[in-house]
Amino acid sequence: MQAARTLTTARLTLRMPQAADLPAYTSYCASDRSRFVRGPFTAQQAFDKFAAMIGHWTLRGFGRYVMEHEGQPIGHVGPLAAVTGTPPEMTWTLWEGAFEGQGLATEAALAVTSHLFNDLGWPDLLVLVQPDNIGSHRIAEKVGARKTDAAAPAWYPGCLTYRLTAEVCA
Repeated sequence: MQAARTLTTARLTLRMPQAADLPAYTSYCASDRSRFVRGPFTAQQAFDKFAAMIGHWTLRGFGRYVMEHEGQPIGHVGPLAAVTGTPPEMTWTLWEGAFEGQGLATEAALAVTSHLFNDLGWPDLLVLVQPDNIGSHRIAEKVGARKTDAAAPAWYPGCLTYRLTAEVCA
């Protein structure tokens, strides 16, 4: 079963990325906000990353959703499976600081994990967070992820690993 192309919450529409989202994503990538994912990035790098986000849906049948709030793209949320053989990584990012502190990323992450676990029957997800990304640590805990002793993957050195399971989210 493939992931739903659109999910809705009380305040958000979660949908597949569209070309019209690229300027907002590029702005995020160029900003200091992208530091937790090895940024900032050039416009070309942002384009490549965004194209990969869109292509992930074609290659895997699921992917990261763009969070749309009041008709505006404000971030992305959802599973990333760049490699096989491990659980997908659950990700979330608000593209602008103006949207922090309102519970929007948590609301989006809860909606996506509920869909993955309850509708699609996924057993678990990884959550990878840089040690100084306090906001993402809080969201991980709010959605029920538990910190593990697992080593950081080579492609994301220094991160802390959480595991999010269907049992915890039931």
